[in-house]
Amino acid sequence: MTKYLSCMTMMSFRVDEHEADEIRQWAEQLGVDRSQLLRDATHRYLVALASERDAQTWQRQPLTVDEEALAGVADWGPSEEWADWADATR
Repeated sequence: MTKYLSCMTMMSFRVDEHEADEIRQWAEQLGVDRSQLLRDATHRYLVALASERDAQTWQRQPLTVDEEALAGVADWGPSEEWADWADATR
């Protein structure tokens, strides 16, 4: 039984018979309901579309100097030599 975390809207659409067979086969193979398979596929596709839009937004509006300043933090690495800790615990 599928548990719903929030209110959902019913959608209905038609697909080619071959695609319907593939959906049935994948749902059986994965052990999920066809509805769950289609919800997951729709969600993944919408995320991919949103990321494409994000990439276009980044190109049109690049980071400001202040925002770029945070990029250096990623290169800091550990602030201590962790090998010293290994020696101290022996």
